[in-house]
Amino acid sequence: MCIRGLVVFLSLTACAAQADPLVFNSGNAQVTLLELYTSQGCSSCPPAERWLNELTDSGDLWTGIVPVALHVDYWDYLGWEDPFAIPENAQRQRSYAQHNRARTVYTPGMFVNGREWRGWIYRFRPRASGRAPGVLSARIENGQLQASFPADGAELELHVAVLGFDIATRVKHGENRKRTLQQEFVALAHSVHHSPNGRWSVPLPDTTQPAGRYGIALWVSAADNPMPLQATGGWLPQKDRIARR
Repeated sequence: MCIRGLVVFLSLTACAAQADPLVFNSGNAQVTLLELYTSQGCSSCPPAERWLNELTDSGDLWTGIVPVALHVDYWDYLGWEDPFAIPENAQRQRSYAQHNRARTVYTPGMFVNGREWRGWIYRFRPRASGRAPGVLSARIENGQLQASFPADGAELELHVAVLGFDIATRVKHGENRKRTLQQEFVALAHSVHHSPNGRWSVPLPDTTQPAGRYGIALWVSAADNPMPLQATGGWLPQKDRIARR
């Protein structure tokens, strides 16, 4: 592990182990999970990312909408390997297509509560679903995450994503060569945990990726369906800003 990566890891660990626990609560109304499937090797993605970046200043960030940028690896062959891409992100996008939630797999691909959505092209904001699926609550203390959601007898999955913000990458090759990409809400680490009763006690996912600041996104879904039922999230405290890429 490089020294800079070690500093990032220790910084997040120290935040998670702080004396005062972090508490997150969705409320009963469904919080919108906004997923952007993107790639640094895709020349069509920067406009979608710029639109997404604006949500950092949204008044309902975390309480009404939880954005996540999931970088995929299927454009890496074009000449630039996206440092934030993992195969599981592409597989999740394919799972939406398999569940008839998208016509095909592409970038930039936007999903609102598990449904393909292109309103960002017209600078629309996603509408609230109007559903009230129940409360997703979570508590982080000493590096451990405890969460709960009404199971109603169904097996559930809890998704935990550590997000990176204020990330600037100078792309040297591929379709975006010579561009500096400013990216927010980047999923640096993403773990999935099953539960038969809607209760979890799991460690925070590790990341050594540097970012200016960090957040966390949590969402729950049925074990056999990627569509989110409820979401929540928030900022992770950090004393010192980490150097950008």
